[in-house]
Amino acid sequence: MLKGFFNVPTPQNEPVLNYGPRSVERAALKAALDEARSKQIDIPMYIGGKEVRSGKLQELRPPHDHQHLLGTFHYGDAGHVTAAIDAALAAKADWEEMPWEHRAAIFLKAADLLAGPYRAKVNAATMLGQSKNAYQAEIDSACELIDFLRFNVFYMTQIYQQQPPISGKGIWNRLEQRPLEGFVFALTPFNFSAIAGNLPSSAAMMGNVVVWKPANTQVYAANVIMQVFREAGVPDGVINLVYVDGPTAGEVIFNHPDFAGIHFTGSTGVFQNIWKTIGNNIHKYKTYPRIVGETGGKDFVLIHPSADVDVANIALIRGAFEYQGQKCSAASRAYIPKSLWPAIKEKMQSDIATFKMGPVEDFENFINAVIDEKSFDKLAKYIDAAKQDKSVEIITGGNYDKSKGWFIEPTVIKVNDPYYVTMCEELFGPVLTVYVYDDKDFDKVVDIVDKTSIYALTGAIIAQDRYAIADMTHRLRNAAGNFYINDKPTGAVVGQQPFGGARGSGTNDKAGSMINLLRWVSPRTIKETFDPPKDYRYPFLQKEV
Repeated sequence: MLKGFFNVPTPQNEPVLNYGPRSVERAALKAALDEARSKQIDIPMYIGGKEVRSGKLQELRPPHDHQHLLGTFHYGDAGHVTAAIDAALAAKADWEEMPWEHRAAIFLKAADLLAGPYRAKVNAATMLGQSKNAYQAEIDSACELIDFLRFNVFYMTQIYQQQPPISGKGIWNRLEQRPLEGFVFALTPFNFSAIAGNLPSSAAMMGNVVVWKPANTQVYAANVIMQVFREAGVPDGVINLVYVDGPTAGEVIFNHPDFAGIHFTGSTGVFQNIWKTIGNNIHKYKTYPRIVGETGGKDFVLIHPSADVDVANIALIRGAFEYQGQKCSAASRAYIPKSLWPAIKEKMQSDIATFKMGPVEDFENFINAVIDEKSFDKLAKYIDAAKQDKSVEIITGGNYDKSKGWFIEPTVIKVNDPYYVTMCEELFGPVLTVYVYDDKDFDKVVDIVDKTSIYALTGAIIAQDRYAIADMTHRLRNAAGNFYINDKPTGAVVGQQPFGGARGSGTNDKAGSMINLLRWVSPRTIKETFDPPKDYRYPFLQKEV
């Protein structure tokens, strides 16, 4: 085995390509989109390094063009989940014995593959499968996933370097970070391919073996990510990719004695049910499972009377409508002073009127489709209810059309009640609800912002008055795990703003930081004594002479 204290390359955030007209990256992405649309692919599960096909097929269609078939994937059952667990446990001994620098090299290679030969392919898959425009795909499936891999390798080395600062005379104290005893279940969402790649890889990087279940609506890009992992050298069985329904996976996984942890991003309700199930089954496990989850948000923008109107407007429209409001961090409730409302309203209406909506293949479209018909119908229901409510005003948008794709117009709703349903419930779509308050009531509004929802994921304040900024920053300290001053509440960058929230938004284990990786190891203290005592008698036991 190699000997040495190795330093990994210092990570830097992957530069975001701009995909401007006549750029090299634009041409490559257009070609990748054309290639993907020109064929229908057959996507297997990956269990123990083998491609597994059940024959039970489900279709993959672009949300913005649901008549077009991209391909099919093979849906699994409880037997496939069991096989994935068995494959993971079979791979465990060799994987955790592999020197850390070789684990690091695998994921650094994966990052370089994504940055190079797979960049256009993974971005095209995210655009088509999840209806993201070119820029939203670039910052997600390329840049953020690359950053997760490179920065997590760096954080891993920092964790291994942490050692007891003191060893007494004749003693050497050491600390080792062991993988968890068992397997980790990675349950990933549709909205970010970067999250889909990070949840299994961060646990695997620390020497764990993983069963990975992505959302059905993210399988198209998940397949590309798995291809990258395999080409990078992730050994067979270390990460196993299965497509099954949640209850089927849970019935097998949460009853297995070797279940050691879950890495989750999804809805609060699902996460709470998972936690409850784990609690009920706690006596079945060899070890107490690690429960790491990032769930929903009802993210706010609080605008102070001293705010810059242009800054406030852009924070609202970008924060609320980029990727159709389907980010956990998306702005969905705003509090605007009456003195600024006319100017902000005018700018919002003017800018939103210039939004182009349509398929991702047309790079002029800022707005694309929501993820599926279930989401479309839910959003349409809330919009229709708002239209029927005489106390609610539709400022812009309010229309929708599912004939070609799941298209919902960017919609701004003005309400008179700060506790109106769309101010409180997570919608996960391009709907922003605005409450206009009297300037003199600002102090009360801060309390309303803090108490309105069960969530505490992201939030933004817009102000020029520094006393007001300091006051809001303190009083809203528990209202958001990621807090933004004079910016939109979205766009956390790995290595710069570790991401996660508390309250109903999750365990706040901060993806993209050392904090998260510490959840996937179990420390062992080793004390070695070089000249140990050979007599039980301590000096105080000697008789006075």
